[in-house]
Amino acid sequence: MKIGGDAPISVQSMCNTDTRDVEKTLNQINELAEAGCELVRLAVLDKDASSAMKELVKRSNVPLIADIHFDYRLAIDCINNGAHALRLNPGNIGNLENIKKVVSLANQQKIPIRIGINAGSLEKEFENLDITLAEKMVKSALKHIQILENLDFDLIKVSLKSSDVLTTIEAYRLIAEKIDYPLHLGVTEAGTLKSGLVKSSVGLGSLLSQGIGDTIRVSLTENPVEEVFAGFEILKSLGLRQKGVNFISCPTCGRCQIDLISLAKKVEEKFKDLDKNITIATMGCPVNGPGEAKHADFGVAGAIKEGYIFQKGEIIARVAEDEIIQKLDEIIKKSFI
Repeated sequence: MKIGGDAPISVQSMCNTDTRDVEKTLNQINELAEAGCELVRLAVLDKDASSAMKELVKRSNVPLIADIHFDYRLAIDCINNGAHALRLNPGNIGNLENIKKVVSLANQQKIPIRIGINAGSLEKEFENLDITLAEKMVKSALKHIQILENLDFDLIKVSLKSSDVLTTIEAYRLIAEKIDYPLHLGVTEAGTLKSGLVKSSVGLGSLLSQGIGDTIRVSLTENPVEEVFAGFEILKSLGLRQKGVNFISCPTCGRCQIDLISLAKKVEEKFKDLDKNITIATMGCPVNGPGEAKHADFGVAGAIKEGYIFQKGEIIARVAEDEIIQKLDEIIKKSFI
C-alpha cells in the first residue's frame, strides 16, 4: 500500500474490538476490508495485544497498523510480530536509547511510523506559548519528526487532529507548508454518525480540495464500517476516488407524488455493492427529474403510483410503483451484458 506522492488517497479505519480477542478482531477486519477499507489500525494495550498481532497479521488481507502509547517494548514486539506500520510519538515512548531500539528495528524492517499529534494531549512545553493551538500542534509534530530524522529515519507519516474543525484545518495547512511527508487526515472525536459526518466532511473536504492529505480516517462513534463508507463518499464527492455507484437524489417538495425518501433508500440499498463507475439518480417527479439528472447514467423519476425510468435523461420505461426497483435492476444489468 503506497501512501503519498501520486498514490491514490487511501481510506483507513480502526477496530473497536479488543485486539487480544483474535477471532473477534479478525471478523471486524474482514468486515472493514469488505467495505473497502485499505488500512486497519489496532490498539495495542499490553503484551497480550502485541502477541495477538502475529496471528492477526498472518490472517489479515489488509495491512495492519499497531497503535502504541508510551511502552517502546510493545512497538518492538509488534514489529517482530509482523505489523505493517506503527502509530506512535517517539518522544512519548521513553528515553533516547529506547527510541533508538524501536527506530533501528523499524528501519531494518522498512516499517513506517505515523506521528499522531492530538490537540488534547500536547506536551506541557507547548501549553503556555502565546500562539494558536494549531501552531502548538505543528511545533509538537516538528519536534517528533526531528527525533526520527536525527536517527536517519524518514518513513514518516504525520497527523494533527483536533475535535475542532477550524483548528484541524489550520494545523494541516501550516504543516503542509513545512514538510513533504505524507499527511494522515482526520477530525478526532468528531462525534456520532450525523454530527461526525458533517464535521469530518467539512474538515477533510476543505483540506483535500486544496491538495492536502494522503490517507484519511473519518472518526465516528459508530460501527467503523460507517467510517469507511463516509471516507469514500468524501473522496468521491471531490473526484479523488471512485468506488462503486455514485447516488444522487433530489430533496422532496410539494410536486412529489411518491414516497421519495423510501424509494431513494431502496435504490441505494439495491445497488450499494455494484462495483461500477456509474451514477444512479432518484428524482421526485417527471417534470424536472430526467432533465435535472440527465448527466446520470440511470435514474427513476416518481409519479402518482408509478415511476419513469430514464437513461442519460431519456425516459425508457414507465412502470408501476412496486415494480420500479426490479425494472431498474433489469435495465442496469442488461447494459453490462
